[in-house]
Amino acid sequence: MRLIPTALPDVAIVEPRVFRDARGWFFESWNRRTLAAAGLDADFVQDNHSRSIRGVLRGLHYQVQHAQGKLVRVVVGEVFDVAVDLRERSPTFGRHVALRLSADEPRMLWVPPGFAHGFVVLSDVAEFLYKTTDYWHPEHERTLLWNDPALGIDWPVADPLLAPKDAAGTPLADAARYPA
Repeated sequence: MRLIPTALPDVAIVEPRVFRDARGWFFESWNRRTLAAAGLDADFVQDNHSRSIRGVLRGLHYQVQHAQGKLVRVVVGEVFDVAVDLRERSPTFGRHVALRLSADEPRMLWVPPGFAHGFVVLSDVAEFLYKTTDYWHPEHERTLLWNDPALGIDWPVADPLLAPKDAAGTPLADAARYPA
C-alpha cells in the first residue's frame, strides 16, 4: 500500500497493491500492518456502507466530540468526494481536498479526525464504504453547509438531492471547530 499526499496535510489517497489477471483483480482494502508501515496507523471501530442514487449529496458531516477518522472507498459506481479542514489552528483551516473515487479504480481516501467529509454520487448508483476510528454519536454530529461560498468547492452537480440536515448545514463562519 502506498499513501499519496494531497494538498492538505494528513489527508491522503491510499493506493492499494492490486493483483490483476484475466479473471479480474484482488486487493487488501485494509491491513493494519501494511497501512501502519505506509504511515497510517489507525484503530477502526465501525464500518459503514451506504447506497445512493445519482445526484445524492451526503455531507459535509463531522463530530465535534468523538471525532472520526475515515478510510473511505467506492465499491459500486463513482462519487465526487470532499474533505474540509476544520482544525481551528491549522494553516489549512477551511480549505478542502476533492477527488473522484470510483469502483473502477480501487483507491481509497484517508480523512483524519478534524475534517468534515461528504460526497455526491456521479453514477446511476453508488455504494460507499467507510471505516471509522470512533463510533457515531448523533448528539455530536454537525453538518457544514455543502455549498457555502467560503469553502469554494466546485461540486459537479448543480442541484443535488439532500437530506434536510444537509440542506440546513452551518456556514463555515458559524461552524463548530476542532480545537487542534
